[in-house]
Amino acid sequence: MKSDDIKILQGVQKNTDMAMKAIESLCGKIYDDELAVQISRQGMKYAEIHNKATGKLLDEGAEGYQGSNVQDLMLKGAIMGNTLLNTSTGHIAEMMIQGSNRGITDMWKTINHNENAGNVSLEIAKELMDFEEKNIERLKKYL
Repeated sequence: MKSDDIKILQGVQKNTDMAMKAIESLCGKIYDDELAVQISRQGMKYAEIHNKATGKLLDEGAEGYQGSNVQDLMLKGAIMGNTLLNTSTGHIAEMMIQGSNRGITDMWKTINHNENAGNVSLEIAKELMDFEEKNIERLKKYL
């Protein structure tokens, strides 16, 4: 497996890991049942894509993405700060949309910096980006 493939798959792991942790931090703050179901479904799909990338890395004996405790604390702190005074459905949806936009941007950067990657890793990355775009569309109705 090329180093470009490894970096793309690690990027997928990083993005899905951040999304799953954000969802976990937000779950107790969502009071709209429909939005809660939507975000739970997103969490399951993120886990599926994360596992797909992890499986490919493990098959090749490559090392996966290792997040840091500092990043986790920063994410949770940002979510706490953003929801301290406002836990409205629209605000939660807006936060999720912003996260999806950051995820798409981050994946495009990763793809553009690793142009020698093969089809398999690119397909997984594009699956994640397509899913993020669909999430944005689904969440717009909650704004």
